[in-house]
Amino acid sequence: MPSRSRVAVIGAGAAGLAAARELRREGHAPVVFERAAAVGGTWRYEDSNAADPADPLGAGGAHSSLYASLRTNLPRESMGFLDFPFVADRSSADPRRFPGHPEVLRYLEEFARRFDLLGLVRFETEVVSVRRSRDDGAGAAGWRVSYRSRRPDGAEGELEEDVFDAVVVCNGHFTEPRVAAIAGIHCWPGKQMHSHNYRVPDRFRGQVVMVIGYQPSGMDISRDIAGVAKEVHVAMKSEPPYQIDTTTATGHANLWLHSCTIERAEEDGSLVFQDGSRIKADVILHCTGYKYSFPFLGGDDDGELAGAIFVDDNRVGPLYKHVFPPILAPHISFIGLPFRTIPFLVFQLQSKWVAGVLSGRLELPSQEAMMRDVDAFYSDMEARGCPKRRTHDLGQGNLFEYEDWVAEQCGLGRMEGWRKGMFVATCKNLADRPNSYRDEWDDDHLLPQAHQDFSKHSCL
Repeated sequence: MPSRSRVAVIGAGAAGLAAARELRREGHAPVVFERAAAVGGTWRYEDSNAADPADPLGAGGAHSSLYASLRTNLPRESMGFLDFPFVADRSSADPRRFPGHPEVLRYLEEFARRFDLLGLVRFETEVVSVRRSRDDGAGAAGWRVSYRSRRPDGAEGELEEDVFDAVVVCNGHFTEPRVAAIAGIHCWPGKQMHSHNYRVPDRFRGQVVMVIGYQPSGMDISRDIAGVAKEVHVAMKSEPPYQIDTTTATGHANLWLHSCTIERAEEDGSLVFQDGSRIKADVILHCTGYKYSFPFLGGDDDGELAGAIFVDDNRVGPLYKHVFPPILAPHISFIGLPFRTIPFLVFQLQSKWVAGVLSGRLELPSQEAMMRDVDAFYSDMEARGCPKRRTHDLGQGNLFEYEDWVAEQCGLGRMEGWRKGMFVATCKNLADRPNSYRDEWDDDHLLPQAHQDFSKHSCL
C-alpha cells in the first residue's frame, strides 16, 4: 500500500465519520459515500411516514430503525469518542445521562463539524458495487467503486465510477430485518411488523400484541406499547439479558414475559407457545434483530469479493479480528460489526488500526497467520456451542479483551477503568432496575475520573 491512500468509506454514520477522521489524521485521502442527505446513519430519526406500509416486515427503503422514545442504554460519558467527550453542557438540549436519540445525532453532527468532515462526504450517493481494478501496467491496481447520486430534481442519476486504493465498509447493520420463523404463520389472520418500522405505539391501542425478542429494542418497545395496548406478551427465545427476573421486571400489569418461543400460529388467531399455552393476538411485533448485508460486494466480474467475504447466519467472514478479510487485507476492511460493546469507542479503535495499517505504520500478520487465527476463533466458538450468529458478539467471554487488544495494536493504552466500570455497572443496574436504570444508578463515584480524563484529552 502507498503511505498515502485514496480510500472510499461507505457510510457516514458514527462508524464512517470515525473512519474518515482517523484516515485523514493518518495522512490518507478519504471519500465518504452516504445515501442519505446528512450524516448520522442510524441515529437520524425518520417518522413512520418513511416506512413502507405495504412492507411492514421489510427494510422499507432502508430508513433508520429509531423509534421516537428511544434513549441510549449506556451513559453518555462512556459512549463518546476517546478525545471528543459526549458530555452535557449549557448547549445540551437533552442533558440527561441517558439521553434521547436527538442528542446523539447532535453529538455526531458536532463531531463532523469540529473535525471538518462534511466536505469529505458525497451525500445522497449510493454505492452500487465494489470490484477490483486490474493493474493497467503502470502500477495502478485498485478498487473500482460504482455509485449513483440523486439529482436535484430527486431523480436517480447515472451510474458513475471512481478508483480507490482501498475501501472501508461502514454501512451499519440495522437496515435488513431478521424475522422469526413460525409454523402456520401464512394462515394466521393477524398483522405482523418488525421493530425496524416501529416509531410510536398509537396503532396498537386496545390490541393484544405479541412481541418476539427481548433484547434492548424488545425491552423498550414492549413497555412503550403497554401504555396503550390491551395486553402485551413477550416471547423470548433464550434467557433475557442480564438474568432479569421475568416475574417482577415489567412494571406494567398488562405486560407478561414468556420464557419460551412460539411453536405455531393458528387460523383462529392463536399463537401457541412451546409449553402448550396460547394467546390470541392481533399483532406480532418482531424485535428479532437484523442481518448483516453488503449488497455492493460480490458484484465483481470474476466473483473474487463474493468468494473472499460471505455472510452465513450473520457471521461476516472470514475476518481477522472482525475487520480484515485475510485474502484482501488491507485493501478491504469493515468497521462496526461487533455488538454488545461500547460502539463509538470500537469504531474509533478499529478506524485507527485500519488507518495505521494502510499507511504502513502498523503491520498485519501474514495472510496465512490471519487465517489460522480466524479458524481457531471459529473452532473455539463451535467447541463452546456458540452459534454463528454470535460471531461478532463482544459481550461473551472476557469483557473488553477485544477493545484492549485493538487499542494496543494502535499504540494506545487499554480502555480507561472508569469506562469499563460504567459499562459493567449499567449492565448490573439494568438487571436490578429494568424499568428505571436510565434514571437512577449507583456509579456516580466513577464520574470524577471520567471528567478528569475529559479535561486532559478533550478537543472541546
